Formats: sequence, C-alpha cells, structure tokens
Amino acid sequence: MPAEEIRLRPAQPEDAASVAAIWNPIIRDTAITFWPTERSEPEIAGIIRDRLASGRAFLLAVSDDRVLGFATYDQFRGGLGYARSMEHSINLAPAARGRGIGRLLLRAVEEHATGRGHRLMIGAITATNQGSIAFHRAMGYAEWGRIPAAGWKFETYHDLVLMGRDLRS
Repeated sequence: MPAEEIRLRPAQPEDAASVAAIWNPIIRDTAITFWPTERSEPEIAGIIRDRLASGRAFLLAVSDDRVLGFATYDQFRGGLGYARSMEHSINLAPAARGRGIGRLLLRAVEEHATGRGHRLMIGAITATNQGSIAFHRAMGYAEWGRIPAAGWKFETYHDLVLMGRDLRS
C-alpha cells in the first residue's frame, strides 16, 4: 500500500466546516486552548478571510481532500512595536497526530512569516500540555516564560508557557 500523500494548501472560507470539525472538539473537550466556546462556521470563515487579507497564512494539511489539521499565525500582540513578532496555532485531528503533520505545518507557517520579514514565532502552550511542549522543543523552540494561572477553563486556572524561536536562526 503506498504511503499517504500529505499536502499543504491555503485555507479558504469554504473550508470552515472542516476546520470546525477539528477545532471545536479541542475547544470543547480540552484545556489546550482557553477559548471557552465552540466557534461557528461563519466565525471561522471570518478568521480565515482576516488572516489572508492581512498577509498571514492559514494552511491546511490534507490527504485525499480530507483535512487533517491546520496552522495559522498572527501578530503576537497589537501595536507596531510587535509587528515582527508572530504567534502560531496548530491543531490536528486525532488520527493525524504523531505522523509528522504538525512539523510540516509549523515549518510552513515559519517560512511564510520569514518571507514577510517577521522575526519571532511564539507558541503559547498550556503548561499541562507536555506533548506540545516537547514538540516545540524538538522544533527548536525555547521556553521564554511562564505565566501562572493565566487561563481559566473547566473551573480551574492553568499556567501558560511561552515558547519561541528566532526565525533568523
């Protein structure tokens, strides 16, 4: 049996349902994100449109037209002083985890950001998400800070770990 071909492509607003199918269970069932409520398809379509209009990437990992994951990035904080510091988000369907798809997506958003003159890529990770912390370390990210009790979800506070990489290195 041939190896499954994974390809990356830019998301379009019409992909909102596929993105929601991956994102909403993560929002609903985990503290990986502190976002409290599931995102509607029109909301996701708007996020995709906004990212594309601002020159940011919103990429999908697909196989046989099945969306396996997505990655995007945006400015870390508002204001011109942060205009070259980006924060990424990567989410995978459960069946896509551990197959190198996260690596493909992260490197692709880093390359996109580098091509637009951005310097830093930051990941904001729930401290209990040890898999994501290990993934970021393996991808060359260093821990740049911890914020105790930064997030509130499931009736408890969660620490936030900031990990980053200088895109020039």
